[in-house]
Amino acid sequence: MPRSVNHVASRARRKRVLEFAKGYWGRRKNVWTVAKNAVEKGWTYAYRDRKTKKRNFRALWIQRINAGTRMYDISYSKFMNMFHNAGLELNRKVLADLAMNHPDAFKSVVDYVKTNGAKPTVAAKPATKETAKAAPKTKATPVKESVAVAEEPVVKMEEPVVAVEETDAIADEPIASVESTTEETKNTAESAE
Repeated sequence: MPRSVNHVASRARRKRVLEFAKGYWGRRKNVWTVAKNAVEKGWTYAYRDRKTKKRNFRALWIQRINAGTRMYDISYSKFMNMFHNAGLELNRKVLADLAMNHPDAFKSVVDYVKTNGAKPTVAAKPATKETAKAAPKTKATPVKESVAVAEEPVVKMEEPVVAVEETDAIADEPIASVESTTEETKNTAESAE
């Protein structure tokens, strides 16, 4: 029996990797082994740089905030300390945008921080895990109240009246029922008599 090889799947796998290698220089774009190595190396760089991108942007925001605060005679570290003590909840991305593109709004934030950031507020320091462990949580035990249940009186319900049609034994025609009031039933009752 001939050997069965799934060329369709292996060709699709190679083709998918070569699609990722599109735009590479030289043999890296069309030779399978070189392209596979180049694509895998590119994926490792991409994974690493997704992490460094966050660090780089944070550093850029800090530099912009520092440049903005130095215009008002305060350093970045002192500004951020007073900023958190004032209880404001803006992140560095927004502060950097205000410092670059909206200097009037940033000046008002700096002025607010200078006046209100001298001493820490309660909202500025969230509870840490250690302080949460120090104060154990107490469970409130529910108070059970005894309630006297009064017995309800038993009310007897009357059974509903059911209309029953009676038939004439001789004619086998129905006689007028108790609830029917139409003229047809009256006519049939008269004809039966």
